[in-house]
Amino acid sequence: MGARTGEQYLEGLKATSRELWLGSERVGDVTEHPALHAAAHSMARVFDRQFECADDCLMVDPETGEPINVSHLIPRSRDDLWRRHRGLERIAEISVGLMGRTPDYKNVTFAGFAGRRREWAGPGERNARGADNLVAFQKRLRRNDIALTHTIVHPTVDKRKGDAPRPGDEVPLHKVGETADSIILRGARILATSAPFADELVVYPGFPLTGRPDGLEPYALSFAVPMDTPGLVFLCRDSYAVGGDAFDHPLSSNFDEQDAFVMFDDVEVPKENVFIDGDVGVYNSVMRLAWWPNVMQQTTIRALTKLEFAYGLASRMTRAIGDTSDLTADMMGELLTYVEMTRSGLLLSVEHARDYGDGVWFPDERPLAPLRATLTQWIPRAFEILILIGSHNLIAAPSRGMLDDERIHGLVERYMRGADDLDAESRSAVFRLAWDFCGSALAGRHALYERFYLGSAARNRKVLYWTAEGTMSGTPGPVLARGDALVEAMLSLGGSGRR
Repeated sequence: MGARTGEQYLEGLKATSRELWLGSERVGDVTEHPALHAAAHSMARVFDRQFECADDCLMVDPETGEPINVSHLIPRSRDDLWRRHRGLERIAEISVGLMGRTPDYKNVTFAGFAGRRREWAGPGERNARGADNLVAFQKRLRRNDIALTHTIVHPTVDKRKGDAPRPGDEVPLHKVGETADSIILRGARILATSAPFADELVVYPGFPLTGRPDGLEPYALSFAVPMDTPGLVFLCRDSYAVGGDAFDHPLSSNFDEQDAFVMFDDVEVPKENVFIDGDVGVYNSVMRLAWWPNVMQQTTIRALTKLEFAYGLASRMTRAIGDTSDLTADMMGELLTYVEMTRSGLLLSVEHARDYGDGVWFPDERPLAPLRATLTQWIPRAFEILILIGSHNLIAAPSRGMLDDERIHGLVERYMRGADDLDAESRSAVFRLAWDFCGSALAGRHALYERFYLGSAARNRKVLYWTAEGTMSGTPGPVLARGDALVEAMLSLGGSGRR
């Protein structure tokens, strides 16, 4: 079939009867539910976008000749990464980076997995069947233009016992049996973002299983399963979608992609859709090398788009009220610093891309690693800057209903206009958009999301340090080697080491 239109995507959602709960009800048709309807149609725009920007977003399947989304590309050169870059930008523009789990995120992920089949096969091809299943799944994914959600984190039960499962733990997702054709799973995982709008669920390693491998085999799992599989239950968080006129809540009314807690109540997964079944070594190793520099291209393009939007919105606010103060100029410069540092790291990572093995090219991880740690703070800080610049104006913006009232409209135009003869409606549109972006319930969810979706800032800084010191690999990185050499040269000036 190849790339789907938005209409075809929505038809697929309608045909799927998943067990998905929102509030006090089980949702039937996710495309018609008042809290999900708008986001479903926003996601459909992502599918339509690939035809509207076909030169950037579509490519030819190398085996079938069908048009497929460029996010399915297994990069074999730097030019392939630049080509994918353009397509990912077009997709991020749909929601200005607010929808973090559009299909391209998982498409890029599984293209990288399939390109590095050898990692999934493990030493001596001991997981060859799982690796072959994964490669076959990636072909089905791209040729049917499937929308995926994923869940890779174990639920928190008792932090004192750590986050990784222990042998016998019943809460984390684990295997409890199998038939001739399937494995049977029980337990839970978090957090399936975009669960109402996905066709299938995928599970792959989030963090390594720690401790002795004996007894951890049931937790070493990776697989794909349709959303309507019996026993699969999704519990959505409260909706932040706001109905009414989109003028009042332009982002909340369109881009609440939802998040869900996932429970597996004796779910049967066909063995042909299983990528890891009990191999703790493969489970703990497949994400170490090539996954994150590959997927960071997509996530950083999305983050950059969000920061660019934040800067444009902040600039629009300053013009609306004629704010040229030194304090605001300083904050605008700070925001622009985040934009350009993110852009520079992203471009440098592609410019210095390399073959990671098996002829597969991914961006250079060196400029991406610090971005992975700092974007978790920069984007929440961007929200804060918008609040500081907007001040009370963010919550003194008349609604669509007020502007449409014949009597109130005249008063609003008299007393709530902006600088340089900006009319009250245009001023209100800017500040209502800004509040929806940085101060609404949806904004609060996004601040949380940006802080943790790729690990916390503290965790990523520690990984960056351990990598430089060679703590995990046993081989110090180039930064330490050069730093040591420079220090040694200066120590030699003072005669250090002569005795």
